[in-house]
This record gives sequence, structure tokens and C-alpha cells, in this order.
Amino acid sequence: MTQVENDVAPETKAASGTLIAVVGPSGVGKDSLMDIARHHFAGRDDLRFVRRVITRAEDAVGEDHHAVTSDAFQDLLKSGAFAVSWQAHGLGYGIPADVYDDLAAGHVVIANGSRSALDAFHAAFAHLVVVNVTARPEILAKRLASRGRETAADIEARLARSSEPLPLHLHIVTIDNSGELDLAAKELVTLIEGLLHKR
Repeated sequence: MTQVENDVAPETKAASGTLIAVVGPSGVGKDSLMDIARHHFAGRDDLRFVRRVITRAEDAVGEDHHAVTSDAFQDLLKSGAFAVSWQAHGLGYGIPADVYDDLAAGHVVIANGSRSALDAFHAAFAHLVVVNVTARPEILAKRLASRGRETAADIEARLARSSEPLPLHLHIVTIDNSGELDLAAKELVTLIEGLLHKR
């Protein structure tokens, strides 16, 4: 079960930049979409893709992250090093508090988030856009099965969680990644370009 550990770092919410929290069930393609966007915007100094702090091995399969031990994570949490942090599937996840510097400068910040931590994201960031990446249940089930990591029961549970509604008070943009990855990535790139243009 996912559990939010803290709501907001000591910094204030006041900032002119926008944080984009990308959420969606495992296997939906969040990392792939963000990787395409990262390469598309390479070299821009007004856009940051957050490297999360995670309590898992540095060489673990998945996103590029800053690996720490559970004890180190707790020390960082107590020192106010995170803007938002949460626990999921036995791991600790943290968004570094230095994202406030980017937001104060009016930049766009993109982070891989969690559906269960969205209220904490909302409390932490004055300008928040949630990108909810989805895929049709049969597509998502096929992708999860092809990975060979989960049992049929695990997959069924993930599909059930993915259908749970998001908080209605948030600014949510839904991207359907059931089809071609490039098409969904184009939607994310277009959204980011629009936010950068509004700065």
C-alpha cells in the first residue's frame, strides 16, 4: 500500500513556475514518454526533469534515480530535503526540495509522481499540472504480463487500482498511451511547450 510520509517541505508554495507530475499505473509507459520528452527538450535551462531519490539499488532496472539506503532516506526526510515523499511497494520515493529553486525562477519542472501522493503534491506546489497516463485495460494487462514480474493476481490488483478516480480539484491532463508511443509522446511534448510558452 502506498503511504505519503510528509506533505510539504519547509519552503513556501509561492513560485511562478509549474510542476508537472506524471502519474499512471506500472506498465503504462510513463518513463518512455518522459524519456522522449527529455531528449526533445535537451539543452534547455528553463526545464528540469527531476531525478528522484529512491531506496533501491543504483543499478536496478527502471528510471535513472539517486539511490539511498532506508536509513539515509529517513535522515533526508527529517532534514527537510524533500518537497514531497512517499512509500510504495516497500520503497521510499522523494522529490528533492531544490525543485523550489527552479520553480522560483519560473521554470517548468517534470517529475515522475504517484497517484496516492497527489494531495501532497498539491499542497507542495502552487502551480501543479497532473499528467495522467492511461492505457486500455487489455493493453495494460498484456504489457504487465510480458514483463513476467507479476502474478495474475498482482496484475488484476494493479488494473483495479488504475481505474480509481483522481482527485477532482486537480488540474489533470490525460494522455492515452494505448497505441503508438510517439503519438502519446507528442501530446506530452505539446503540453510542455505550451507551459514554457506561457512563462
